[in-house]
Amino acid sequence: MAETPTSPLEAALAYAEGFHTEDDILAAARQRAAEVGAPPILPGGGAALCFLATAINARAVVEIGTGCGVSGLWLLRGMRQDGTLTSVDVEPEHQRLARQSFAQAGFSGGRTRLITGRALDVLPRLSDGGYDLVFCDGAKHEYADYLAESVRLLRVGGIVVFDNTLWHPGISDPAQRDPDTVAVRELGKLVRDDERLRPLMIPLGDGILAAVKLSV
Repeated sequence: MAETPTSPLEAALAYAEGFHTEDDILAAARQRAAEVGAPPILPGGGAALCFLATAINARAVVEIGTGCGVSGLWLLRGMRQDGTLTSVDVEPEHQRLARQSFAQAGFSGGRTRLITGRALDVLPRLSDGGYDLVFCDGAKHEYADYLAESVRLLRVGGIVVFDNTLWHPGISDPAQRDPDTVAVRELGKLVRDDERLRPLMIPLGDGILAAVKLSV
C-alpha cells in the first residue's frame, strides 16, 4: 500500500504521479517485471518518455535497459509509426518478456531491435548523430559513460533522458555516499555543466533528468 503523503508538496507529487494511468498491457508488463525482479520506470516517468518522444517526433530511439518492456511501450507509443526502438539489456530473459509485451501492444518486430549485451560494449557500434532520443536506465555507476555515448549518438535537437535521478531520498542528502547515489549525483553535475546540453529535472517517478543537445 502506498504511503500517505505527509506534506502539501508530497501530496502534490503524489497527485502528479497518479495523474498518469496505465492500461492492461502496461499493467501486465509491469507485473512480469515484478515477478523477475526488474523494477520498471514508474508511470509518471513513463508518461514523460512518451511526451518527449512525441514532442520531437522521434523516429530513432535508443534504450539502455530493456527490462520487461514497460519503458519501451511508453517510448513506442510516443514515437512515429515508422520509428524503431533499439533496446539494449544484459538479460535475455527480460528481453524475451519485453518482446511479449510489445507483441501484445501490436508493435511488430520491425519496430524494435533488441540487442543482448552490456551497454558500453554495444553503444560504440551505433551511428554518430543517428538518434533522436536516448533513454538510460541501466547500471547507475555507468551513467557518466552513458552520457558521453548519448551525446555522441544524438542529433542536434535530440534528447537524452536518465531515470532514477532523484534516487529515493538519498540524492539530496550529502551524507549519502553509496556508489550509486554518488554516481547519480555526479551525473547531475555533468549534465548541468555541459554547454552542449540544456537540462531539466522532472520530479516524476523516481526522478527524470532530460537534456536537449544544443550543439556537436
